[in-house]
Amino acid sequence: MSSLHLQQLDELDELFPSSALDQIQQKEPTCSIRKRAASVETTDLDKLSRPSTLEQHVTINSRAKMAEQYLIDPDSQQAWQQLGDLEKVSVNVGKAMEEFRNYKDSSRQDIVELHYKMMRKNQSFSKVAYFEKKYHSFDKCEMTIWEAFEALKGYVDSSDPDSELPNLEHMLQTAEAIREAGHPDWMILCGLIHDMGKIMYLWGTAEDGQIGRADFPQWGLGGDTWVVGCPIPSTVVFPEYNSLNSDENISKYQTITDNTIGIYEKGCGLKNLKFAYGHDEYLYQLLKYNKTTIPTEGLAMIRYHSCYPLHQCNEYKELLEPGDEQLLGKNICCCCFLM
Repeated sequence: MSSLHLQQLDELDELFPSSALDQIQQKEPTCSIRKRAASVETTDLDKLSRPSTLEQHVTINSRAKMAEQYLIDPDSQQAWQQLGDLEKVSVNVGKAMEEFRNYKDSSRQDIVELHYKMMRKNQSFSKVAYFEKKYHSFDKCEMTIWEAFEALKGYVDSSDPDSELPNLEHMLQTAEAIREAGHPDWMILCGLIHDMGKIMYLWGTAEDGQIGRADFPQWGLGGDTWVVGCPIPSTVVFPEYNSLNSDENISKYQTITDNTIGIYEKGCGLKNLKFAYGHDEYLYQLLKYNKTTIPTEGLAMIRYHSCYPLHQCNEYKELLEPGDEQLLGKNICCCCFLM
C-alpha cells in the first residue's frame, strides 16, 4: 500500500480511538457499548464446527477444481451452481451479477419484502431530518475500527435477498473482490468499510428500524435508498409500496415544474440531495466529520452505493449539476461491488 493509503488506515482508526470518553455526556457509557458490541461472540459449538486446517485444504482444492471445471465447460450448470458467490464473480462477473438482487423469489423473500414495505412506509423527509439530528453530532461513543468490525460480525442484513452472511464477512469479501479485480488501494479500503455505518444499531430502537438482527426491523439501517423530498421513482424495488409513504400526500414533495422537482431546483447537484437515511449517509458524514483523505470518488461510492435508482436506472438526472454524471460514471462499476 502507498503511504497515502496507510495514512488513511491510520486516520480511520483515529475515528474511534480506543481511549474511553468518560467525561462526555452520553446516554450510555462507552464501556457498556463496547461490552454490548462484543457480546456477539462465537459459541464453543461454532468453534467446534469449524473445519480443521486439513479439512480446509481439501475444501479449497475441491472448490478450485469446480471453478476449473466451469472454465473448461462454461455450459456446466452443475459446476456453476456449486460455486460460492465470490467464486462466481471471479470466473464470470457478468453471469454472477445477473443472479444477484433477486427480489422475486429468493429464499429470503418474506424477510426482504417486509423490510422494504416498512422502509417505504417510514422513510419520509421528516424522518430523515430526525435521523440527522440524532446521529450527526457524533457523540455516541468512541471505538477502534476493529471494535466497529467486531460489532458487525453477527449482523445480518434483512434487505439482502442474496446472502445471509454476517456483515463483517460481507465487508471482507467485498474488499477482496475489489483487490482481485485490480482496483486501487483507496477503493479496496472503501469496500472494506462500506457497511461500517450499520454500527448505528448499537444506539437504535425497533421504532426507528435499527435493530441489528435480520428478524427485527432494519429499515433505518440498510436497503436500497431513494431521494426524499421529491416523487419516489417506479424503478425502486417493490414500487407497489410507494403509496405507503407519507410524503406522497404532501404536495410540495410531489410537484414538478419547469424549474423544480419536489423541493429541489433542477441542477442543484448531488451534494444538495437528501436520501432515505441509512448506513451509507451515516458513514459518509462520519468520514467527512473526521476530515478523511479518502478521495471524492471513494466518498461517492460510500454515500450513493445503495441508491440503485440513481446509479443503475438513471433517475434524478435533471437534479444533477456539471461533474455529477462523470462522478457517477466512474462509480457505476465500483458500486456493483458494494452490494
